[in-house]
Amino acid sequence: MGIVGLGYVGLTLATVLAEAGNSVIGIEKRNDIVDMTNEGVPHFTETGLPDALAGVTRSGKLVATEAFDDSFTCDTYIITVGTPLSADGVARVDMIEAAARDIAANMADGALVILRSTVKIGTTRDVVAPILTASGKQYDIAMCPERTLEGKALQELRELPQIVGADDQAVADRAAAVFRKLTNSIVSVSGIETAEIMKLVSNTFRDVQFAFANEVARVCDAFGVSAHEVISSGKLGYSRTNIPLPGLVGGPCLEKDPHILMESARTRGISLEITSAGRLVNERQPEETVQFISSEIERRGLTGPLKINILGMAFKGQPETSDLRGSMSIKVLDALKKAHPNAEIGLYDPVTPQEVLTSEFPDEKTFGRFGDAVSGASVVVIANNHPSLGHISPRTISEFTSPGGFVFDYWNHFSHLPASELGDSYYAVGRSGLAPTRG
Repeated sequence: MGIVGLGYVGLTLATVLAEAGNSVIGIEKRNDIVDMTNEGVPHFTETGLPDALAGVTRSGKLVATEAFDDSFTCDTYIITVGTPLSADGVARVDMIEAAARDIAANMADGALVILRSTVKIGTTRDVVAPILTASGKQYDIAMCPERTLEGKALQELRELPQIVGADDQAVADRAAAVFRKLTNSIVSVSGIETAEIMKLVSNTFRDVQFAFANEVARVCDAFGVSAHEVISSGKLGYSRTNIPLPGLVGGPCLEKDPHILMESARTRGISLEITSAGRLVNERQPEETVQFISSEIERRGLTGPLKINILGMAFKGQPETSDLRGSMSIKVLDALKKAHPNAEIGLYDPVTPQEVLTSEFPDEKTFGRFGDAVSGASVVVIANNHPSLGHISPRTISEFTSPGGFVFDYWNHFSHLPASELGDSYYAVGRSGLAPTRG
């Protein structure tokens, strides 16, 4: 079995399939990741993966290499390469095309090819299939989208229903057999495009939900009430209004998949207004909230040397991950640097190692401990929802910040606390009491 692409999706899938008894070849063009994989060391943080990967590489069930060669072919190939957005907001397919060409050159007649990457609707049929067909070889093709949650991937690969989309039942059954080694919960859908759309719709729905929560926060700010109270109290015993809490919305899926869905719809002359509005709300949040942070700096008369420290640089903190892809914390950083070019900005993350932060953000100061990240800060920005960032109350944090300093919390870690514990130096999305100014 060949897995093309050993990023987050590919490496976790390859590991679990190898644990299930399959012999797996992992193809990855980045030689440092190949070396780490063969040493049994993951190149990202994921619960349970270090032990699992070490086990399957030690047993020889999983081997990584930079390319296919003539010494082997596979009966099944799974494409898991990334599909990032280009500068103009269109999903790239160059890595999909390259993977398909590599498979076409290596496969024997009768191979099964599964596309698992998140793609524009029609990519399996219009991009991958023609490349395979041009080889002159017989093959089966299916679309089986990935849906795991970072931080729970190994668990969810064995628990979540696996979607299988193919043009005929025999191919669907063949693809289902691959994933039935992991779980008995298989959802066979009517065709390839159905499977492609299902992944995009799932993540876009979540994006729109979060956008509405952020809209609620904007209204609450305008009227000086707490969005946390409005949302949390409003759904107590009333399940029909299960609104999520506001916060930064990004990551490798939610920042990208709604754009891929909109791009797909445009090819058929359709404009997705709600999807577009949701992305607008979520993408402008860093700039709007930094406007409030700047106004509060001015109101408090905080002057240089201004120290602004951002806590939580991974795109999320729960389940915990070190993944910086699509992190809105980076957008907050960019907005703060633009608004306060002379400030000293420091970064801390509970999971991402300090040396990784230093490598990724060479112009910023980095910290390895929470205490160092708040000590002497003019502004503490809590930018992801890692539970450890909510362990020390704002009143206690204020004892370590500079005089007049304050906390701005994107995730309302402390909004459930009484005012006596919050003090007068804590603000959060939806409880700043100030409507964002509009340009």
